[in-house]
Amino acid sequence: VQLVESGGGLVQPGGSLRLSCAASGTIFSINAMGWYRQAPGKQRELVATIFSDGSTNYADSVKGRSTISRDNAKNTVYLQMNSLKPEDTAVYYCHASARSRSYSPTRDYWGQGTQVTVSS
Repeated sequence: VQLVESGGGLVQPGGSLRLSCAASGTIFSINAMGWYRQAPGKQRELVATIFSDGSTNYADSVKGRSTISRDNAKNTVYLQMNSLKPEDTAVYYCHASARSRSYSPTRDYWGQGTQVTVSS
């Protein structure tokens, strides 16, 4: 399973950004997809997750400002972020909890990361 992110970049405070992550390769099932972020000098933290049943989970820091969605047919997850703040600056990593084959165990997969910088 390969994950490829897109949509990062430089945005002014108060602006919006939409991240996309497409899963490809040999995929039997995807249990959950989501986004984590890591700022310089800090640990990687959860931003948002969406499960196969459509339920979602958000970090308190982004709740109300971000929306995660998923296109199961395309194995793609999106993160719409609004009212961005300088403290949202980080490398954003796509994550998937998935099985590549019916007999494979569930594993964690990660994308390469995409930089989001919020600055004027």
